[in-house]
Amino acid sequence: MPVTDPIADMLTCIRNAAMARHRRVDVPMSKVSLAIAALLAQEKYISDYKAMPDSNQGKIRMYLRYNDEKEPLIRTLKRVSTPGRRVYVKTAEVPRVLGGLGTAIISTSQGILTGKEAKKRGLGGELVATVC
Repeated sequence: MPVTDPIADMLTCIRNAAMARHRRVDVPMSKVSLAIAALLAQEKYISDYKAMPDSNQGKIRMYLRYNDEKEPLIRTLKRVSTPGRRVYVKTAEVPRVLGGLGTAIISTSQGILTGKEAKKRGLGGELVATVC
């Protein structure tokens, strides 16, 4: 069955796996999903990810991180811009998630970036999701 919002599906899979304390999660692969996985690994929300191509779409295997008390490092993972309601922000309007402790994921003309990186480069774009 086709998914109407693959990014929201990916974020939901990650959120559910973290709540169930799974060590890893597989999500369908796309260029945007791969870029978001790379950004989550760069920001240390996940420990690693692997692209696993197959004859169909392929999968991304992400290894989740937990703290010493076995609590997931990803506490909140929220889709902001949806297919029915796109949310665009200018450089000055890029949100600080949880006072700078979280991360905003923004789709810019130079690719998927964190909010901090987009501000540093002077870019705005579509506010895809927030993580903290």
